[in-house]
Amino acid sequence: METRMNLILWRHAEAEDIAPTDLARQLTTRGRKQAQGVAKWLRSRLDHDTVILASPAARTIQTVESLTDQYRVVRELAPGASAMDVLRAAGWPEGIAGTVLIVGHQPTLGHVVGRLLANSDSSWPLKKAGVVWMASRSREGEEQAVLRAAIGPDLL
Repeated sequence: METRMNLILWRHAEAEDIAPTDLARQLTTRGRKQAQGVAKWLRSRLDHDTVILASPAARTIQTVESLTDQYRVVRELAPGASAMDVLRAAGWPEGIAGTVLIVGHQPTLGHVVGRLLANSDSSWPLKKAGVVWMASRSREGEEQAVLRAAIGPDLL
């Protein structure tokens, strides 16, 4: 049994409802606190060489910047992206790095979780600022996704 990569999905924190465009929506005060709490939890657990990819939306960039300024904006992760867009960006299941953190949106991230953990097309609910951490592995020649952690900001 060999773990190939860790894939961490982090939904952006709470954002304002109204802005000139969807991509311009900013985090609320509560959202900033959520992002900071989750960032603290992640910081102590991430490998130093983790590759971090974020949607171009202001709310995802503000979320990831609570963790680090070492990230790449990937326009294919914008709202409306498909689960396959996320998996391609991360290089699942081999990975573009040993650990890839994606900061993105619902229902896309929920679709990734449903596809990898349940072989389902449904989108799993993921709270704002919530994290789902999975690992890819090969066992007896079969590719598997293993749930390592799922946590919301209210549990930190």
